[in-house]
Amino acid sequence: MRVMVMVKATPESEAGQMPSMELIAAMGKYNEELVKAGIMQGGDGLKPSSAGVRVRFSGKDRTVVDGPFAETKELIAGYWLWQVQSMDEAIEWVKRCPNPMVSDSEIEIRPFFEPADFGEAFTPELQEQEKRLRQQIDGQTR
Repeated sequence: MRVMVMVKATPESEAGQMPSMELIAAMGKYNEELVKAGIMQGGDGLKPSSAGVRVRFSGKDRTVVDGPFAETKELIAGYWLWQVQSMDEAIEWVKRCPNPMVSDSEIEIRPFFEPADFGEAFTPELQEQEKRLRQQIDGQTR
């Protein structure tokens, strides 16, 4: 199962406070463990919401709203993409994570939809399209 593991923002991360050298080293070691275990597929830290925007949709209208955004507890400061056997395995890995913030913090784990979740609506044609797109994405270099 694929999951997104989200590090929730804190007042410090929203203020742009960078992690200490010790925390960067600890997180690097943790990421190495994830890679060696074959779990980590990607991940990064995110800049504060003051560097971001939101696009709101209302029918055909689009409105761009500049950050920062008020509800720090609802914001994400970083993420990982993992391939795990179960939610329990993901939880065990998160429990091993160094506290990613200076103060108390929270990490959320959310599973991705799998093709079977869509039932008959995910036709063989749409499955083939999805497969082609994923292959194209995998073949891109940055």
